[in-house]
Amino acid sequence: MTIRIIRSFFTSFSNPATLIPNPSRRYFCTNPTVAKRISQYQYPLQFQESSPQRNLIAVSSLLKRYGFPALELTNFLEKNCRLLNLNPIKIEKSLKILLSLKPSQEFLVSVINSCPRVLEYDAIKKWEGGIQGLEEGSNLSSLAVRNILEVSVKFELDYDCVLGSLRCLKDLGVSDITVNKVLETHPMVTMMAADKIHDCFEFVVDAFRIDKVGFDRILCVYPGVLAFGIQNKFKRLLDEFKVLGFNMEVIKKHVLRDPRILALEVGELSRCLELLKSLKCRESIKEDIFHEGAFKAGYEVKLRVDCLRSHGLNLRDAYAVVWKEPRVILYCVEDVEKKIQFLVHVMKVDIQCLVDVPEYLGVNFEKHILPRFEVIDNLRSIGGLGDEVGLRELIKPSRMKFYNLYVKPYPECETIYGRFARNAEVRSQHPVGMWKLFKPQNNPKSKEDIMNIKSYMDSLA
Repeated sequence: MTIRIIRSFFTSFSNPATLIPNPSRRYFCTNPTVAKRISQYQYPLQFQESSPQRNLIAVSSLLKRYGFPALELTNFLEKNCRLLNLNPIKIEKSLKILLSLKPSQEFLVSVINSCPRVLEYDAIKKWEGGIQGLEEGSNLSSLAVRNILEVSVKFELDYDCVLGSLRCLKDLGVSDITVNKVLETHPMVTMMAADKIHDCFEFVVDAFRIDKVGFDRILCVYPGVLAFGIQNKFKRLLDEFKVLGFNMEVIKKHVLRDPRILALEVGELSRCLELLKSLKCRESIKEDIFHEGAFKAGYEVKLRVDCLRSHGLNLRDAYAVVWKEPRVILYCVEDVEKKIQFLVHVMKVDIQCLVDVPEYLGVNFEKHILPRFEVIDNLRSIGGLGDEVGLRELIKPSRMKFYNLYVKPYPECETIYGRFARNAEVRSQHPVGMWKLFKPQNNPKSKEDIMNIKSYMDSLA
């Protein structure tokens, strides 16, 4: 019933034909149908004092005045009808507290949308004085402050508990950038006690023999290091690395280079290394894969597998694609993402086709994939293809075979294909006249040499 009244209230003020006249004035209407409809329409303000709908106009006007979008107001009040039970005066106090934390209209709207309970004064009044007791607390980003408020209101945390966690990070030498990164991605850290944060810090510092700067670097790239129970996972992960034959110096070097290594699950690196040992490819490709060591090579496999899984492949198919086409490991993750985006959104091919044609990820995008697709797309548009060309027919043929099949019979496609175009400029590999430097010199023959040759020929005769 409340939702219906809210919707009818906003509809009445958005449609001029349904506006209610001022009851203090006389109203004359010649149309009996309109007069009957107006007489039967219940004016929104005619609620009993105990009804929560009496606050509808006051709450909506208050939110509009503080910058809440009018177009979103109807849906917002429909989903949060309990706000109509609140006192508008206390709602305004809550809005002022939010603006004191971050004087930004964008912040105000985002925090209200994500957590409407911040409008309840009893839940937000503990933040009335701002983030006091935290040095340089104003450097917290809007997203960080919003996450702090959401966790605080949802779990009814005390102000001292939240402040203690933030102050503990500051005391450990964590920079403002890292604190913001932690609060933006893992706001549940505000529920951790200070002693647990200290234990995690000491474990990481002792295990990898690093200083506060190194810890700040690890925490900034991988804030999940402060997750609950992470010490037990770290111990098992370090034991696995040692069993695989890696010493602490190698582990420390790679962890400081990319702290996301600590996000590995136990046994994940072992499986990646087993895949690399079973590769059947050219030795030159293996040398390029292992040129920075087995640890880095195994982690690179893990990144490619995660990339494929994020686009819809299951774990087994992702490992199969990397095993069948190990050249994908030599391309950076951004290039792999670019190829997959082109495959799905431009070529309109299902991601599952990579299981049958993994070579797509092992060839160059600009030199191999793009020109071939443009040729096929051009032939498809002019009706030059007898049969539909799939991903296998696009990638598998050699460059010369593809040229003879799809480019040579159509001269207009030669400029698209590039390398075999008739008008393409062919650059010489060596400067003009370079061959003269490699021509062997003729040694002059002396009279003695000539006499020796003649005497030898006479002996043969």
